[in-house]
Amino acid sequence: MRTVHILPLVGALFLPLTMASRAQGEGDARSVSPIYGVSLPEGYRQWELIAPALEGEPLNELRAIVGNRTAIDAYRSGTLPFPDGTVLVKLAWKRTPSQEFEPAAIPGAATTVQVMVKDSRRYAATGGWGFGRFIGGKPVDEVQHRTCFACHEARVKGHDFVFTRFAP
Repeated sequence: MRTVHILPLVGALFLPLTMASRAQGEGDARSVSPIYGVSLPEGYRQWELIAPALEGEPLNELRAIVGNRTAIDAYRSGTLPFPDGTVLVKLAWKRTPSQEFEPAAIPGAATTVQVMVKDSRRYAATGGWGFGRFIGGKPVDEVQHRTCFACHEARVKGHDFVFTRFAP
């Protein structure tokens, strides 16, 4: 007998709807990003790793980029542009030297959690992507959110505005 697990699929299908309803005022207004109305997705810390990243000076961070099922499937199949419903989350920590193994670095204090949500209709003016940047679970100010798309547009327009490449 074959077991079919539909809950992850259901979550992937309804996550963008949940995020959109929060952005439209049904959730806590303090938990959505200004401009885009993006919130931290439920359960994102259990999502699959897309790739690690290392940011040098001045940020000096260790980062992990995770994605929902739609994102993972798009990366694995090489689909560009990413389909609507894709959600990417970047977790970042200060890079700290390991006390046990000198050449290694370990995550220190958490710095930010950044979110990208693909909805080509809602975010048509920003390449189909909505952005959220959070510190301590709260969105940062509007000025910082204005820089998100400009940076992605200037550097990775040819990769559907996404920096991260899949690390198989």
